[in-house]
Amino acid sequence: MVTVLLMVLVLGLVQVAVALHVRNTLVQCAVEGARYGARADVDPGASVGRAQALVRDFTTDRYAQDVSSRVTSSGGAEVVEVTIRAPLPVIGTLGPAGQLTVSGRAYREGQEPS
Repeated sequence: MVTVLLMVLVLGLVQVAVALHVRNTLVQCAVEGARYGARADVDPGASVGRAQALVRDFTTDRYAQDVSSRVTSSGGAEVVEVTIRAPLPVIGTLGPAGQLTVSGRAYREGQEPS
């Protein structure tokens, strides 16, 4: 009985670690996608393809299906923001779609300081 309880506890901790790893990796993919789209010689829309490619390198296509980007402003400067909506890993990497939302931002290059 104690062994079963201990096993459930250990598996729960491992699943939390998997979920945190997936989240942190998706955040880094979003940040790198935004950084790529913020380059002066690149169209900001290219950030979506870059983020999707990075997510696909990390995991399956399921996690790279809902990636979007937009150009916003922050303090008068243009910012590229990439948002990734992915499944929340509940059992291994399986889980409900669209429950995990992360984003990354980067300032556009070549802007004049105000």
